[in-house]
Amino acid sequence: MLRTVAPDVFFISSAVFWNFYYIDGDAVKKQIRLNKTRITRKHRVSNAVKRYSTRPRLVVFRSHKHISAQIIDDQKGMTVASACSQDKTLRQSVGYGGNCEAAAKVGEALARKALAAGIRQVAFDRRGYKYHGRIKTLADAARDAGLDIGAKEETN
Repeated sequence: MLRTVAPDVFFISSAVFWNFYYIDGDAVKKQIRLNKTRITRKHRVSNAVKRYSTRPRLVVFRSHKHISAQIIDDQKGMTVASACSQDKTLRQSVGYGGNCEAAAKVGEALARKALAAGIRQVAFDRRGYKYHGRIKTLADAARDAGLDIGAKEETN
């Protein structure tokens, strides 16, 4: 509440608040910069996949607790198949959805649904995530279940 009796009190309290915010300002600026670069990377990867591929896209979303993937046909503008660690069919077998085991089961389920819908070849859209960990596990599981994503990356 703003007091009209002592305006200098508000000025002092706002200066204290501003100095407190300014101390943490470097961390806030860093987080804003990292978020902007993440969004830029996400758009760059997705636009490249859309631009250079005529195949449907296998799009992955990763959160801390869950992972989901869907196959999108951009020419028709519709989702062909989707799978998530929160689906009723996967929820009991997965347990916690934020690990590589859950990503593998989601990849297998998505490949089964895509093959049932008649989709065999897809372009992998990692949406700015590194091709590592859960993202790589999901892609490898979908590839092993019959989807043609491309050659499997060999590790040394």
